[in-house]
Amino acid sequence: MARTVAIDDPGALLSLLPATAGPDQVSSWVRRGEGLVGWGRALEFRASGPDRFAQAQAWWKSVANHAVIRDDLRLPGTGPVAFGSFSFSADSPAGAALVVPEVLVGQRGSQWWLTTIGVDSHLPGALTPSVASPPVAPQDVTFADGALSGAKWSTVVAHAVGRINAGEMDKMVLARDLEVDAGSAIDPRWLLQRLAERYDNTWVFAVDGLVGATPELLVRLEKGLVTSRVLAGTIRRSGDDEHDLALAASLARSSKDLEEHEYAVRSVAEALAPHCSSINVPESPFVLHLSNVMHLATDVAGVLTDHATSLALAASLHPSAAVCGTPTLVADAAISELEQMDRGRYAGPVGWTDAAGDGEWGIALRCGAFDAASPSRMRLFAGCGIVAGSDPAGELAESDAKFVPMRDALTAR
Repeated sequence: MARTVAIDDPGALLSLLPATAGPDQVSSWVRRGEGLVGWGRALEFRASGPDRFAQAQAWWKSVANHAVIRDDLRLPGTGPVAFGSFSFSADSPAGAALVVPEVLVGQRGSQWWLTTIGVDSHLPGALTPSVASPPVAPQDVTFADGALSGAKWSTVVAHAVGRINAGEMDKMVLARDLEVDAGSAIDPRWLLQRLAERYDNTWVFAVDGLVGATPELLVRLEKGLVTSRVLAGTIRRSGDDEHDLALAASLARSSKDLEEHEYAVRSVAEALAPHCSSINVPESPFVLHLSNVMHLATDVAGVLTDHATSLALAASLHPSAAVCGTPTLVADAAISELEQMDRGRYAGPVGWTDAAGDGEWGIALRCGAFDAASPSRMRLFAGCGIVAGSDPAGELAESDAKFVPMRDALTAR
């Protein structure tokens, strides 16, 4: 049972999340102040294995078909919404999670709405969302190497470059992790608000204990229009605006980065082709400026020609060359062999879908996963695309830059 009503501006979305909501009770998908936040759990679903996407889609279709919905707005994101995140690998025990919050607040432009969900025979009553007490800063945060030290990971990068140069594959993405330990429970609301303040050009997300700020929109489906933002090719910002302009120009000319980007764009366009017509792929990428790095970026668009949902499109796109490599099967096997860790839900699809199948799904990047057994512990993740021209020291520096958003959110005041 779901009820959606229009409401007056209640304040910044992320400020509405209650202090009592732990890491697994907070849901978020917010960019530049707009989007969705939710708390509590009316329903949840978990699956694992190669058919985790199909299982999740079948469950959500059944929920949507049997739901009693009163929706005064009928916009994408109104009515019942499931927030979801999926493991990168089919073999990961992290699997898939779909969460339907008990309370959801959304904003699009000048419109605000409140959705409440009940699981009994009565529609839930209305409530008035309000700004919650401020989040608490993490205390005594320490970082430690995860599966591999930086030096060992650089050696792995060198092995990958050798295999690429030998013709085994064109590109592969290698990730590494950091362990986080704090003196007390980490407030997920603190992380979300810090990320939103510093990285307003990203989608700040939280789903089932996975928190981050992704610059990469895997796919959006809205009333038949399909869009995807592809990022591949990265350079760290210097902090000097004039110098950064020169760095952006060098990134746009870099044969190594342009090659990496081309693989990623091609993989997305090919995956969308069976579902779309009139696919538009710009001839050249643009440079996306974030607070700490710059990326080569391309926005791909098309018109849906079948009945695929946003979740089905996300499944067809995963894993893209931007987080796996080319050819996909070869790169995926190399990742399993070389990374020496379980990515969990890092680099998997994360986002939301509504009852109509519209939704937005990003790639879970610049993120961390809470330890299910201890809210004072997390794992952070970062990855880099490796091609024939990659330099191990340069890739290590790039991975360090990609850790910055989460590290700063945990330590900056």
